[in-house]
Amino acid sequence: MLKHFYFILLFIGIYSYSQSKKIKVENLAINKEYAHFGLMAIAEDKILFSSFLFDKKGRIKRFQGEPILTIFMGDVSEEGAILNVIPLEIDPVYKFSYITSATISPNSEKLYIATKYSYKEIAKSDLNPDNFHIKVGEYKKGVGWTNFKVLPFCKSRYSYAHPAISKDGKTLYFTGNLRGGKETTKGGSDIFKVNILDDNTYGTPVNLGSKVNSYSREMFPYISNDNTLYFSSNRPGGFGGFDIYKSTMNTEGIFDKAVKLPEPINSNRDDFSYIINNENNSGYLSSKREGGKGDDDIYYFTID
Repeated sequence: MLKHFYFILLFIGIYSYSQSKKIKVENLAINKEYAHFGLMAIAEDKILFSSFLFDKKGRIKRFQGEPILTIFMGDVSEEGAILNVIPLEIDPVYKFSYITSATISPNSEKLYIATKYSYKEIAKSDLNPDNFHIKVGEYKKGVGWTNFKVLPFCKSRYSYAHPAISKDGKTLYFTGNLRGGKETTKGGSDIFKVNILDDNTYGTPVNLGSKVNSYSREMFPYISNDNTLYFSSNRPGGFGGFDIYKSTMNTEGIFDKAVKLPEPINSNRDDFSYIINNENNSGYLSSKREGGKGDDDIYYFTID
């Protein structure tokens, strides 16, 4: 099924950008009527994304009645196609049934996933079944990604999702609804960061503040090669739904005021999961815009 999709591009639009650049956004053949999102590049030629798991008869697999959402990995062609898609190799001992996003550390030693608590975990303690948390695992040949542990700063009464790692591997960005003190979430969810220390421990989560976060919701952070932060927000002043914003890190390591990206990167529907290559001239995003194939689709864009 997913392995054998052919690359077909649907031209969506061209937008004059800064009077000298043009943006093309194209719908990929990998898209079907179900959702594809949670994009994260793990190399110049490989990509991760979230979607539903299917059985041999083409039906969505379910666990205890709920559809299984998991992580897939695909190869990226020179033309932007996502090919040879397979489920990410995860130790079957771990029965993750709902993974919304994932990222792999720059040294390829760690996998971070955002998922809900399992029924077994909920049964053992007083956990909110609707809350997400971030787990980290390691790769073992012949087994896959295994030895998953909840990150130590994750508190069960809050949600933690959409992990993204800086290119030097020293900072983890994520979405959360933390409360308490100056790190209290401004809106429904904010973008936070936490230091990854040399001894593989973690610092204390820090809210990125009002230049990035709003009284609405911020989600799906991505930190580019030049330390530009991209994320989605449904704050007032957008084109509609969730829009993609960017914030540039200054020389002091502080993010400047976020600005909205132009059309056709953004549309009047939900736009999110934006990632861009090291040359800042092509990338991917997820969108539920008009002209799609039924749900959240993956789009490839180029900037000329």
